[in-house]
Amino acid sequence: MEINVNGGARHCDAPATSMAAYVLRNDLGLAGVRLGCGEGHCGACTVLVDGRPATTCDMPLSALEGRQVTTPEGVGAGGQLHPVQAALLEHQAGQCGFCLSGILMTAVALVDGERPPSEQEVRAALDRHLCRCGSQHRILQAVLAAVRKVHPA
Repeated sequence: MEINVNGGARHCDAPATSMAAYVLRNDLGLAGVRLGCGEGHCGACTVLVDGRPATTCDMPLSALEGRQVTTPEGVGAGGQLHPVQAALLEHQAGQCGFCLSGILMTAVALVDGERPPSEQEVRAALDRHLCRCGSQHRILQAVLAAVRKVHPA
């Protein structure tokens, strides 16, 4: 099976029923896709599928066929940080960093949207991600700063 990951076609020999997160991480070497709960609840395995956040630990590999998949490794262009990446660094939002890959992907989808999300929309989108370190406040502030940078009033 071939899937389009981070702008390029990648061949996968794994069975179509394999866990997409496992194949992305272990077979394709995309370590930014983290395995957390294995049930789609913690958000660590979130990637963008056709521009929308999707958990991949509860998704078969076959669900990615014919779709555009972006992992954390595919965020940012030409060595430039995406505004969300820059804001996360600026606000020192990561502590252990385990949850940050999935949060990054959800935040990128929000920030890259046609209109600026409200603070409530950002909170609701990030609420699906489990951060055990207690960095949620800094993460929220970083994402809101990225929204303001990309969508100035």
